[in-house]
Amino acid sequence: MKLISFEHGGRESYGAVVDDGVVDIGKRLDGHPTLRSALCAMETLQAAADNAPDHALADVTLLPPITDAYRIVCVGLNYRTHIEETGRETPAHPILFTRYADSHVAHGQPMIRPRASEHYDFEGELAFIVGKAGRHVSQADALSHVAGYACYNDGSVRDFQRHTSQFTPGKNFHHSGAFGPWLVTADELPDPGAMVLETRLNGEIVQHAETSDLLFGVPELIEYMSKVWPLRVGDVIATGTTGGVGAARKPPLWMKGGDQIEVEISGVGLLANPVIDED
Repeated sequence: MKLISFEHGGRESYGAVVDDGVVDIGKRLDGHPTLRSALCAMETLQAAADNAPDHALADVTLLPPITDAYRIVCVGLNYRTHIEETGRETPAHPILFTRYADSHVAHGQPMIRPRASEHYDFEGELAFIVGKAGRHVSQADALSHVAGYACYNDGSVRDFQRHTSQFTPGKNFHHSGAFGPWLVTADELPDPGAMVLETRLNGEIVQHAETSDLLFGVPELIEYMSKVWPLRVGDVIATGTTGGVGAARKPPLWMKGGDQIEVEISGVGLLANPVIDED
């Protein structure tokens, strides 16, 4: 099942994509104003998705799948190919940093290269969304806590990222990242380590990897993070990018206004965004 958050006729809602239509589940589930809230009632959500579509997919404006996440956590240096191209040592533990919701745009919406920098880089990633709360979750039980998966572009402003040892400034410029187009429920993707990720800039492949190359896979990340804080339904975790980033190229390859950037993951979908320069 593909779940989206969307806007239609000036109203925000969420629903299921069925062929080229959208079942508006938000108007059917009392007490669940957002998709994050509805993930707590997955069986009811699935039953509501069996209704006839209310809108054509082409007639709605997509929003990031989770619009009101409690936490958005990203993982750094988590593909072996990316570790090699940076020349960094292999981390002993996951490198975690946070993004904020207003740094995201949805599928089709423009990612913004900020006026403060020309060093605007792409990072195609697999994200997962927590569907069951938990604390001290074992790797063996970890995947039962996943609601689903989405494409993610952790657009990074590299010079600001390197101002200090903390990544936060370079990862949180307004509308610098992208998330979507939808959440594909975990029952359709039982093995997150068996996907293929590809990033294309203006149609040219710039990143290509299998998720089996992740240093810390989804179960390891859930186990580690749930030691630090209780997982909450709707938490968004971006698992890290693979080799091929623009900063590691000679000369560097930066995104700029007029570009088109795409992140495609097998079984999940295609996240595509134009790039514009900040006005």
